[in-house]
This record gives sequence, C-alpha cells and structure tokens, in this order.
Amino acid sequence: VSTQSTGTQRKTEKTKINTQRVPPWIRVRPPAGKEYLSLKQDLRGLKLATVCEEAKCPNIGECWSGETATATIMIMGEECTRGCRFCSVKTSRNPPPLDPMEPLNTAEAVANWKVDYIVITTVDRDDLPDSGAAHFVETVKLVKQKTPTILVECLTGDFRGDLSCISMMANSPLDVYAHNVETVESLQRWVRDYRAGYRQSLSVLEHAKKVRPDLITKSSLMLGHGETDEEVRKTLRDLRNVGVDCVTIGQYLQPTKRNLKVEQFVPPQKFDEWKKEGECMGFKYVASGPLVRSSYRAGEFFMKNILRPDRTRIE
Repeated sequence: VSTQSTGTQRKTEKTKINTQRVPPWIRVRPPAGKEYLSLKQDLRGLKLATVCEEAKCPNIGECWSGETATATIMIMGEECTRGCRFCSVKTSRNPPPLDPMEPLNTAEAVANWKVDYIVITTVDRDDLPDSGAAHFVETVKLVKQKTPTILVECLTGDFRGDLSCISMMANSPLDVYAHNVETVESLQRWVRDYRAGYRQSLSVLEHAKKVRPDLITKSSLMLGHGETDEEVRKTLRDLRNVGVDCVTIGQYLQPTKRNLKVEQFVPPQKFDEWKKEGECMGFKYVASGPLVRSSYRAGEFFMKNILRPDRTRIE
C-alpha cells in the first residue's frame, strides 16, 4: 500500500472525529509576568518578527518568562515555497528576493533583546539555488559575533536533500541543529508538502551529525493526525538510529479552517508515556505534552541539561 493512499484512507476513516470539541487540557492561561511584559515591550523598538507571537504559540508566557528566556524568530521572508497542509504560513512560488541586510539587522536586533537562547527558523526557499543556506549561515555568524554568549538553535528546512547545504549549516557556529520530521512515515504525503519526505528528513539529521559528531541534533513530532502507537514508536526509534539527541512531541492543532483538521486529541497521560519511552530509548531530552511545540522552553532545558555541562567538560 502506498504512503499516499494510506494517508487518504485514514483521513476518510477518521472523518467523524473531526467534529469533537477541544478538550479542557488544551486550554491555556493568557501570558503574563514581568519578564514576559519586558520582552514584549523590547520588541516594539526592534524590527524583529517572532514566530512566538505570529503563530500565537500557547507557550509564549512560559518561554519568555522562564529562567532562560527563549524566543523564535523567522528569517528569509514570510512566504514559503511549500504548502504543508498543517501550516498556516503563506505560500508562494516566487517569494520576494532575500534582504541582503537581514543577517546584520537580525544580529543587531537580537543583541538589543534580552534573551539567552534564540531559535532561528525560516520558510522554505526552493526558488533559491542553495535554498537560502548561505543567508542562514551568515545570520548565525553575525548573531554570534554581536552576542558571543547567546546560544543559537537553527530549525532548518531540508534544503531539498542537498548535503552541501546541510554541511554548511552544521559547520556554522550554531549550538543546536533542529529539523522536524513532523509526522509518522505513512502520513507524510498527507500532512507535508510533496517535496518533503520522511527519509529525506532523517538524512538531514544524520548528515548533520556526521559532519559534526559533537553537534546537538533535535526533531519534533506532531500527534493527532491519525497515527498509531507503533508508528510513533518506530519514528522515535528511527530518530535515535540517526543520532538525534532531543525530541519534542506535541498535539497538532488546526491553525485555520484551510488547514488539516485534527483527527484525534491525545490525552496528557499518553504524552507522559511517550516521554518515558523516549528517555528509555536514549534521548538526552524529551519534551512531550499536548501544548509542547518544537522550541518549547528550549533554552532553559538545553542550558541546564546539555549545552552547559558539555561545554564545561570540554573546557
């Protein structure tokens, strides 16, 4: 049975579940706190777009108010050349050209922003020969030059499987290389753009680790598309087999009416089980919960448990 037909079949079988109401464990409190309000005020004077605000992330209050303030910014424009069905980012075959001043402007803005850990992500830019890899690397270099103490996580696309682009990113001064598989293998063609792929995503993570064995690699998985427990388990095993160190597991929530509907709401107890199972598989860090997202409190956990201890041993 083909991957595409399997996804279509499941979509048909799960139609009735789409009418269910959002369960109480999905609801969150409005963000508040001195640290959150301070960061929000700082943003007004900086030309810096955060995914946290634009995507209305439910964890913005936690991430911005944690012991290690963390924020996610998006570069290379607001229009993506791909059209993943779970994502609400605008799609365009011909996005505007890259802003050559963006790397420097981003670095200067981050330097004036009081964060300890920054996640830099991008839209997919299949219209560019290198998918924007050189622009991404330049941004990371300048951010590190302007703020040497900051930790940088890069959440990258797959660069169309171009290993030279992946090598370029892995050899930049980033601290964490992240790339998301998003869903289980059988549902890839239903959930993601046809140019993305499960095996291609695994190859990205595997190659980054080969280029820099000491590099922390990370991926994320959404539940609620109709996947089975065994498929989730297999995905976690596949990620560990290519050397992935950290994984986040969260509930898919439909961002707009145009996006895929939720096939099922996974209860919190099940996320707790996946956390324990992931830890038993050997992941250094597993964040698993209904509202967990790819960069959930990344700075706080990575600095405490992985990056700082590793750096201390090296020094």
